[in-house]
Amino acid sequence: MTTYETRPTTETRPTTTDAGVPVASDEHSLTVGPDGPLLLQDHYLLEQMANFNRERIPERQPHAKGGGAFGAFEVTNDVSAFTRAAVFQPGARTDVLIRFSTVAGERGSPDTWRDPRGFAVKFYTSAGNLDIVGNNTPVFFIRDPLKFQHFIRSQKRRADNNLRDHDMQWDFWTLSPESAHQVTWLMGDRGIPRTWRHMNGYSSHTYMWINAAGEQFWVKYHFKTDQGIEFFTQDEADQMAAIDTDYHQRDLYEHIRDGEFPSWTLKMQIMPFEDAKTYRFNPFDLTKVWPHADYPLHEVGRLTLNRNVSDYHTEMEQAAFEPNNLVAGTGLSPDKMLLARGFSYADAHRARLGVNYKQIPVNSPKVPVHSYSKDGAMRVQNVSDPVYAPNSYGGPAARPELTDDGGRWHADGEMVRTAYTLRPDDDDWGQAGTMVREVLDDAARARLVDNIVGHLLNGVSEPVLERAFEYWRNVDKDLGGRIEAGVRAKQHLTDPKAAQQANPARSDAQAKA
Repeated sequence: MTTYETRPTTETRPTTTDAGVPVASDEHSLTVGPDGPLLLQDHYLLEQMANFNRERIPERQPHAKGGGAFGAFEVTNDVSAFTRAAVFQPGARTDVLIRFSTVAGERGSPDTWRDPRGFAVKFYTSAGNLDIVGNNTPVFFIRDPLKFQHFIRSQKRRADNNLRDHDMQWDFWTLSPESAHQVTWLMGDRGIPRTWRHMNGYSSHTYMWINAAGEQFWVKYHFKTDQGIEFFTQDEADQMAAIDTDYHQRDLYEHIRDGEFPSWTLKMQIMPFEDAKTYRFNPFDLTKVWPHADYPLHEVGRLTLNRNVSDYHTEMEQAAFEPNNLVAGTGLSPDKMLLARGFSYADAHRARLGVNYKQIPVNSPKVPVHSYSKDGAMRVQNVSDPVYAPNSYGGPAARPELTDDGGRWHADGEMVRTAYTLRPDDDDWGQAGTMVREVLDDAARARLVDNIVGHLLNGVSEPVLERAFEYWRNVDKDLGGRIEAGVRAKQHLTDPKAAQQANPARSDAQAKA
């Protein structure tokens, strides 16, 4: 392992090759005389150049820009009636890793773009790794995984000019009415958290818990920030993007460095297994929340971040989170997006990091691994025969009592291409409308209107604009009217903010015209 000493030291240590062999110079290549050509046998020069050419691994497709830290999760309340998972038993303390991220931006993009924030947690439990892959919003844009790739592409860059395009985004959203709830979150105050410390994290998906008696429950994870919710306005975020593109990363690092450890309280919504069959809307639909009046929050414990990463590449860029990392007492659900992610996340890691990515230390469990996986690029852990099962030579054997195999539920029917069977309260606009009318106050509604108007004024074509106005009228008639009026009033200004910054006098004249 390569090690680096970051503290001052009086010891002079020799520079070495990656094989540990001392090198002759840190500055000069081997040449034929001072003015002559380079020599091929300067293997240290070749190693340095070759490593440099290969030191970037592919960035994540979504969630490329992000950072995080290590910490611990401590159980504070007894929820053993609902799960037998060791990590959630009274008094348990478990090491964790969190990664926060934006969705659409590349690795070098600003932290303060308007975008959902990823909130991925890896629990290094005594029964293996448990990963919760979520966001800072309790819902998502779509409910069927066939649309996920298309959604992400609509938020990325165009093929022709390599620019992000609001017209492309609104084209997708307005043709996908199930996105309304999440877009309302995105365009509201929580679309730009002030820091990672000042935002909640949600599983968004419905998962399963299983207790010691084998009883099953449907659950949602809520990581509630103990620092309080704070956000940037659009103008504040734009200014910060110009001043410090890595503001969120810097804020987290410096607070942990200075001993100001951020924390989140984990609370769960818990639904009895049978309730899901008759609940008024489909509880597995990722575009919906469960009202807290129906399923209140149960406190479980506190998650605290107390250690910064020491090497960003090995401990964060190569960190791999996946919802199929499950432990006994936990499981998946019929949530179609979650089931698809059970494949897609692990497959993305295999493509980006290699098939043996779980042998990278940050991804390795803190329990013994007895696996029949064999060979492949970058396998560094020894295997021994027998390398097949079943066998009669003492190889590992399955122990059903140590697992719940992801839980069980019944399903039958014809093969169809339908997201979910509609129930009485299943619609795409209702929860978004309730959020606008009953959750937001007047000031938050005004900011929501301003944010949407500003976004729509940025290159959205007239046909898509018309659909966008109807989209918001479906969410709330008054809101849609205010958005249309706001866009029409400013539509003649192609870029009012840029014009004002470039020529205030001209901008004022335009505004009065």
